[in-house]
Amino acid sequence: MPDRKADGINCHVIWYPKYDKGLKMKTTKIPAGSRIRTLATAPLNDYAQSAFSKLGEVIVASDASEDALIEQIGDATAMVVRGAAPITARVLDAAPNLRVMGRTGVGYDTIDVDAATARGIPLVYTPGVGARAVAEAGMTFMLALCKRTLEWDAQLKRGNWDSRYQMQGGDLDGKTLGIVGFGRIGQALAQMTKPFEMKVIAYDPFADAAQATQDDIELVNLDELLERSDFVSLHCPQTPETRGLINGARIAQMRRGAFLINLARGGVIESLDVLHQGLASGQLAGVALDVFDPAPPDIEHPLFKMANCITSPHSMATTLGAMTRIFKSMTDDMLSILAGEAPRFVANPETLKTAATA
Repeated sequence: MPDRKADGINCHVIWYPKYDKGLKMKTTKIPAGSRIRTLATAPLNDYAQSAFSKLGEVIVASDASEDALIEQIGDATAMVVRGAAPITARVLDAAPNLRVMGRTGVGYDTIDVDAATARGIPLVYTPGVGARAVAEAGMTFMLALCKRTLEWDAQLKRGNWDSRYQMQGGDLDGKTLGIVGFGRIGQALAQMTKPFEMKVIAYDPFADAAQATQDDIELVNLDELLERSDFVSLHCPQTPETRGLINGARIAQMRRGAFLINLARGGVIESLDVLHQGLASGQLAGVALDVFDPAPPDIEHPLFKMANCITSPHSMATTLGAMTRIFKSMTDDMLSILAGEAPRFVANPETLKTAATA
């Protein structure tokens, strides 16, 4: 059987078919010398661009709307999905020659995986490849919020030297970090907190309890995590179960003066309104957001005028090192599929496997 590993809440399944001796690839490889067309929803890095260009034409979509993709996908054999491009059944219906899709990351909630599976199109993704960059972003946000880095910067640049007497930064040592979604990212973040002498608790119904105990991580339910944590960092996938997971009632459960960080998906938080209310009331001491729903967000929302709200345009995971590794992993797996070979990571393995023959 495939080697399956839970990767956070609601069990993202990772399949490692190269190590599965009982199965073989079902797909037929592209004949040697064939020229194929690749559509990307956003620009590729040099490695991916070079690799796909050797196979044929590479087109970057004029925009990532559903209508634009339907118009441009045409006879594409491969598609690279970046950002929040909506890969719907309509898009897939417009691509009768599509043989493989690649996602630059681990989240694929904007892709209709069921429609892709029904059409026999494998979806390559890159679980764990960019985990360290996201975990580092979690530490960055915690420190920036706790130490009031951006607030001090703004005060000094306004000439308010005396602000040093008017507010104080905080500390991480002795504080409790609650991690929601204890997959690769959550685990990496927990390891990074050790020099800061923080207590780490986590909520994830699919977490490995034995491993958590070994790493001195206490697994708790969500209610307890919210009540005990000084910092809550979200790293769960967005699913029907986790959409709106953090709402007004849950924020009210949090320890007063806690910080909330979202590096998961925008829809995991019910709305910008509940965050604004939490900050305005003092229930939340600060918020850091890298993801939004919809994206981009409406920056006229009053939340974006608050000094203790730090934001970034879904960019914290796209470091140079992370994207180099992500593009290479995705590209290599897509090329493997096109060559009739098994990839490392695929979100819908049923499109690849069939019983092995003697």
